[in-house]
Amino acid sequence: MFDLKPISRKAIPFALAKVERYRFLNEPWQAESICLDVLRVEPTNQQALKLLLLSLTDQFGKGVPASKAREILTILESEYDRCYYAGIICERWAEFTLRQGAPGAGFIAYQSLREAMEQYECAEGLRPAGNDDALLRWNACARVLMRNKELRPRGEEAFEPALDD
Repeated sequence: MFDLKPISRKAIPFALAKVERYRFLNEPWQAESICLDVLRVEPTNQQALKLLLLSLTDQFGKGVPASKAREILTILESEYDRCYYAGIICERWAEFTLRQGAPGAGFIAYQSLREAMEQYECAEGLRPAGNDDALLRWNACARVLMRNKELRPRGEEAFEPALDD
């Protein structure tokens, strides 16, 4: 339908700075578009891939499935990044699920947060010296679970009859 206009290699650092700005402005579709433009020029640009993944997770609940973000994990070069960003995907999926508030959301959110915590533990063992991001995210997930008693594994719900006999 349209021939997209390619950006120059020299513009990539400036374009990636704009991605951050658009994410801060809560315009993840703009950020996604810029990342895709960068990746047309440099298909393995790790910063663009990470920012694209984050932009996609910003759009959970707005037509972007978690599977689209997960596809990017396979292109990330470092095992630390694969674990860490897999955790981000799970954590943000849990947040979307809770906002949605559908029946069973508490169980799904619990499972997603636990998966996020497992991924952050994986990243913890691979993290560069001085990088405690995975620990900070793990602690945030743990606090959400401790604070919200409705978030629990499936099977721990108490049965209460709707009507008394």
